Parts: sequence; C-alpha cells; structure tokens
Amino acid sequence: MTDAFRIDVPHTQGTLAVIALSGEFDLAAAPAVRARALELIANGHPHLVADLSGVTFCDSSGLGALVGIWRCAKDADGSLTLAAIPDRLSRLLSVTGMDTFLPAHPSADTALAARQGNRTTA
Repeated sequence: MTDAFRIDVPHTQGTLAVIALSGEFDLAAAPAVRARALELIANGHPHLVADLSGVTFCDSSGLGALVGIWRCAKDADGSLTLAAIPDRLSRLLSVTGMDTFLPAHPSADTALAARQGNRTTA
C-alpha cells in the first residue's frame, strides 16, 4: 500500500509561501503539486519553500515537477528553495545535478529565515 499523498500550505506571508509535501511524490502526485505551486505563484507568492520532510519516495515525475516549479517561479521573478530533504532524495538531487540550482536547508524554518533575510535575491 502506498502512502497517501498530501499537499499543505502551512505558511504564506507577502511573496513567500511554504508548500509541505508528504507521502509518495510520484507520477500520480506530481501534477497536483505543480498545479498547487503554480496557483501560489499566480496568487502573489513567487518565492516558494518546498518542505520535503514528509516525502517517503520521489521518482522522475517528482523531480520533473520540481524543475517545472523552479522555472515558473523564476519566470515570475521568484525562487524555489527545498527544505528537509530526505537522504534518498538528496542523493538523487546530487546525481542529477539539481542540487546546483535548487538551494536547500535542513528545515522549513531555516529556509524561511534565510529567505526572509535575503529579500533582494530571487
């Protein structure tokens, strides 16, 4: 049995929002994550923090969704920052080179603090 996938938005303030994901980030979940992130961007939150602490599995569809979200955020003069990346996903980001353009922090709180302390950088 697979983990039920959840998308929560525990924080929005100004141009910044946190999107918290939990469960299996796969082909079934990726379109919903992308849609929710694009909705946040369209609603004035182009700077996103993706809290991945609850992600139990991520396949290429999940990685593709992250790249798509990053591109859309950049197009809106925003950013995508990853937080609390599980070990397996961290290795996958490193192997694919995605860790070179997606900043990461150990927790959503540290990502928020870094983002709020660096408002002039997209």
